[in-house]
Amino acid sequence: MLRGVGQRPVPAVLVGAVAIAFSGILFRLSHVSPSTGAFYRCVWALPPLWVLARLEDRRYGNRRGRALWLAWLAGAFLAVDLIIWHNAVEQVGAGLATVLGNTQVVLVGLLAWALLGERPHRSSLAAIPVVGIGVVLISGVLEQGAYGSNPRLGAVYGVLAGIAYSGFLLSLRQGSRDLRRPAGPLFTATLASAVFCSAIGAGIGDLDLTPSLSATGWLILLAFSSQIVGWLLISISLPRLPAVVTSILLTLQPVCSVVFAALIVDESPSELQLAGGACILLGLVTATFGRGPVPAAEPELAG
Repeated sequence: MLRGVGQRPVPAVLVGAVAIAFSGILFRLSHVSPSTGAFYRCVWALPPLWVLARLEDRRYGNRRGRALWLAWLAGAFLAVDLIIWHNAVEQVGAGLATVLGNTQVVLVGLLAWALLGERPHRSSLAAIPVVGIGVVLISGVLEQGAYGSNPRLGAVYGVLAGIAYSGFLLSLRQGSRDLRRPAGPLFTATLASAVFCSAIGAGIGDLDLTPSLSATGWLILLAFSSQIVGWLLISISLPRLPAVVTSILLTLQPVCSVVFAALIVDESPSELQLAGGACILLGLVTATFGRGPVPAAEPELAG
């Protein structure tokens, strides 16, 4: 079934982008703490991912050594990303937090340059000031009454989440060379993320192990829509499309997040904040314009 998805990469990317566009909204509707939301969106995703991972192991053999420890490292980064990003949602709203999370498209290229020696394309460097302007506008420092309980702090959290997610992407990419088996690495990383989220949440003191029935329902929907369906569809399709095409298609995610958040949870960013979001989206496309057919960054899973 997963191999069949790869034969229709464009529709799969679009469906996946819409699925993950609801991440911040579903977290807001659950009314749980950032650590609780991060922990349970991973926990409820584990059973289906385990089944898919077992099917892959039976077909292609067990994963060992480097692939496993890199997936655990990816899970540690993912835990940090999810908790910080959920804090960004609380401070600046689900829509703008999702836009801010997409700064990883630029950040992952810079980190790959610093850590792996992969020199970024000139387009990635050109996107940095564009994205920077977008972050400043979203933060509300240039206006009074910007949307969000603390948009400046939300902007900081959003960029920090992008950095953590870049670490997740680099780790998972290094340990996921076999494109036939997307579920196995995702299962291990999600399991590791659940473990680290529980530890971080316990340390911070905001982890609730008994959320309400209503909250549990929203978190299960979050796990299935974003952590499973959205991520698998996009990760399977990305290697099969040119980078410019995927970047343009994936702008659907933050755009939908802003629109859906306005319709569902009454978020109303200011005109300057919306302009900042547009700058980040422009930077996302600019960062991958002119690259080769293999994309350098995956979508914002935290979103």
